[in-house]
Amino acid sequence: MLSTGTFPTRLKFSQVFPLFKKGNKTEMSDYRPVSILTSFSKIFEKVIYNRLLQHTKKNNIIVTNQYGFKNNSSTELAIFKLTNQILSHINNKSSVCGIFCDLTKAFDTVNHDIFISKLEYYGIIGRTSKLMKSYLSNQYQRITIKPHMLQIALQLGN
Repeated sequence: MLSTGTFPTRLKFSQVFPLFKKGNKTEMSDYRPVSILTSFSKIFEKVIYNRLLQHTKKNNIIVTNQYGFKNNSSTELAIFKLTNQILSHINNKSSVCGIFCDLTKAFDTVNHDIFISKLEYYGIIGRTSKLMKSYLSNQYQRITIKPHMLQIALQLGN
């Protein structure tokens, strides 16, 4: 795959099932879809992730204010730093304003063409770019719903 830039079609399969997040178990919006990939696909993702991480570190691509998907970083640290900055400005009698966006489902709406063009902009080109395009195209999935989930969906439909 790494030498040809082609991801095998037979490995582009995932099984999707609803996983309860929180709230009311009879509300479909309180579930999130979880995709189970083949073991080989997971290994591939880890290899590509490690290579992309090395590339971003080597080329200083990730900004210091990025908290997700980084070692020694977390949303708790981001909240701490934000709260600290707000309190510091308030103590200095400065104005504070904030705009907050709900990015809960942002990852699920990433346009693959834009994503690939961003990767290419940051130097992910050639076979690696071709492999990413191959991996993201023509994927297929099967949705698995347990009988009690089907009953909930049917009740909500009426």
